[in-house]
Amino acid sequence: MWSPVGRVSRRTAVLAALLAAAVVTAVLVTVPTGGNAAPCTARKIASWTPDSRFTRAFARYGDDNSRLDDWTGGDGTHSVRLPDGRTLWLFSDTFLDRIQPPPNPKGQPHSWRTRADGGTPGLIRNSLVLWGSPGRPYDTLIRRTPAGPAGYFPDPPRSQGPAGAWRWPVAARVEPRAPGSSARVLRVLLWNRAPGEGPWLFGEPRTTEVATLSLPGLRPAGVTTVGDRSPAADPGTRVLYGTAAVPYGRHTYVYGNDAPADRPAGQAYVARVPTGRLADARAWRYWDGRGWRADPERAAPVLRNDGRRGVGSAYTVVRDGGTWVLFTMDAAGGGGHGLATFTSYWSCSARGPWHGPNGSVTPPRPPDPAGSAERTAVYNPQAHPEFTGRSGLLLSYDVNTLGPPGTAATGAVNDDVSLYRPRFLRIRLTADPGR
Repeated sequence: MWSPVGRVSRRTAVLAALLAAAVVTAVLVTVPTGGNAAPCTARKIASWTPDSRFTRAFARYGDDNSRLDDWTGGDGTHSVRLPDGRTLWLFSDTFLDRIQPPPNPKGQPHSWRTRADGGTPGLIRNSLVLWGSPGRPYDTLIRRTPAGPAGYFPDPPRSQGPAGAWRWPVAARVEPRAPGSSARVLRVLLWNRAPGEGPWLFGEPRTTEVATLSLPGLRPAGVTTVGDRSPAADPGTRVLYGTAAVPYGRHTYVYGNDAPADRPAGQAYVARVPTGRLADARAWRYWDGRGWRADPERAAPVLRNDGRRGVGSAYTVVRDGGTWVLFTMDAAGGGGHGLATFTSYWSCSARGPWHGPNGSVTPPRPPDPAGSAERTAVYNPQAHPEFTGRSGLLLSYDVNTLGPPGTAATGAVNDDVSLYRPRFLRIRLTADPGR
């Protein structure tokens, strides 16, 4: 090692080399984000534990038969904190009706309970559930029509799509009614889907919409279509946005994904919208790999499916200090991981590059009617940063069943109320010095 001040002792040279290596490692692991913002640090899952308080709170609410037109189970499980302190939970397909105590009419084990009295329970396409003091859900918001209970967000009119289309709510944000306004509203991103066959058995993706709700009354005030890709001939190329919506600076970053029918994993995309303009389709800009563009057809994946990486049909993104962290089902992991295991990625920017997959979480699963957890699917990890505390980030996941061989999965869900309710974990993240 050459030195301008003459010879250097071997010990000094070794110490200098170690210091240089430490500096290089620090540069690789910690990236300044500018200004006074926290630095971006490589992140990994340090530990996780089940959160029984939230899991039991929804189980108790679902088991309560004091009303027969409220939530007994559902999936989707997004949440948003309202200005008055309440939390609004948004669910996609939702079960209603009475919960029967054990033993249920079909003779299942004593610990099981069933929805409805031996018949088919009511199923609607979406619902909202309010959570308040003292820390529990207390009310279900749906529409009551002459034909019976219906989803809070009505199906798209026939003039705007095929018969039977529906809406699933995903991420939601409270924002100014317009930029600079003191009045605030709730924006809810909706996935517009239609009946399908084959790979689209659970719905063919059509387009993204944004619903505006008044505050504090949560009254609907209109629905806007954004990033319309419904004309695309291949449904697998239609990117739906709203799996996560993260405020940062003067924008909200809205994440989406495609769902190619020939691949187990999809690809992640991101758009950004100035604060206060989520319901203004003209304000949306889509990352095309080089810049933010107004044309949604120019959007490029920020996390590609390359056979080893990729995202599930729903994933979540949060900021941890100066780092962006993405949690998804390990859809590209193979070996059944796509319906059993979560993994994570991290980035120093909303648009990537994303590093990972990094670590895994295999959360608890209830046994299915055949008595084996392997037939039970966990999916749709969603972060709830409004409940993050010393115990870590609150992460929910949904539970369903593949059904015993030769039987319908829907029958199993009807017979066991534990199979279609969210469960919760606490995730602890830490710096990853190995990256």
